[in-house]
Amino acid sequence: MKVLAKLWKPLGNNKAECTACARRCKIPDGSAGFCFIRQNRKGKLYLANYGRLEALQIDPIEKKPFNHFMPGTSVLGIGTSSCNFGCLFCQNHNISKERDIKGDEYSPEKIVGMALDYGVDGIAYTYNEPTIFTEYALDVAELAKEHGLFNVFVSNGYMTEEAVKEIQGLIDAVVVDFKGNGEEKFANRFEAVTSNEPVRKALLAMKKCGMHIEITDLVIPEVGDSLDACNSLTKWIARKLGKDTPVHFTRFYPDYKMLDLPPTPIETLERHHDIAVKNGLEYVYVGNVPGHKFESTYCPQCGQVVVTRFGYYINGYDILEGKCRFCGRQIKIVDRPKSDTLLKAREKYIP
Repeated sequence: MKVLAKLWKPLGNNKAECTACARRCKIPDGSAGFCFIRQNRKGKLYLANYGRLEALQIDPIEKKPFNHFMPGTSVLGIGTSSCNFGCLFCQNHNISKERDIKGDEYSPEKIVGMALDYGVDGIAYTYNEPTIFTEYALDVAELAKEHGLFNVFVSNGYMTEEAVKEIQGLIDAVVVDFKGNGEEKFANRFEAVTSNEPVRKALLAMKKCGMHIEITDLVIPEVGDSLDACNSLTKWIARKLGKDTPVHFTRFYPDYKMLDLPPTPIETLERHHDIAVKNGLEYVYVGNVPGHKFESTYCPQCGQVVVTRFGYYINGYDILEGKCRFCGRQIKIVDRPKSDTLLKAREKYIP
């Protein structure tokens, strides 16, 4: 199903500039942008796979990963095909590298109805880059909001300020993944991206409009594990986004075209963790290592564990009214929605 896009502008001679992602593809009539799904037809830009989903799954919010947004809740995750990056290590390459329009069609009404029927708390736009299907995501998100559900993006952050403005008010939280510590040479070689500067600009725009932000950094051994780059990135996060911004250093596992590298040594992740803490970040995590002590949340003041995790699941929760149960220090966390509010919203829903 083709739907006229919102994020574009005409250039004359039937050319169109896509303003969804920072590539700002200038697309001739009859062609498509880098992502293949934003297509120019007679001078107008269309989202060619509107509502065509290749991924649909219920997950804990912690899997996205969000550790400070609605802990213990579940989300209905949806994804389409293709991407605006060219990562050689992609774990979802079966859909992100797809160049044909595939998947089953789901209207926004059907997605929200499923979410309510299955009793999840929110909807996650994930598995492939949601920026490229922004128009569909926002139609779903608006309806989801009406029924008491929250919305989250799992993104590479390579979006325009116009796109950030569009999602403002409908997308409640975003997790942005800096791969390889955000090094430019890594982005050039392994992600087909010239610069991460647009990601930083988008993050500043998200912060300005009040979205909850978490950062992940996929640490890839040998090619994307520079401690100097980690030092630079975490200093920027602390200075520009705030010391209370949650940061996750996640373990790489070989996939797609980078099968010759080993999984990230745990010691490397721990070194990254220590650098981030030294630079003042208060909530720093080691991800993709179930059972590691740095999966849990520690109070920045007294050092006690306030959220105990194993993998994607919470085993202990010692935050009362947003504060550490042991010392009373405020913990930056967007707590789970009140059940009565959600129930009232669901009572209004008619399948």
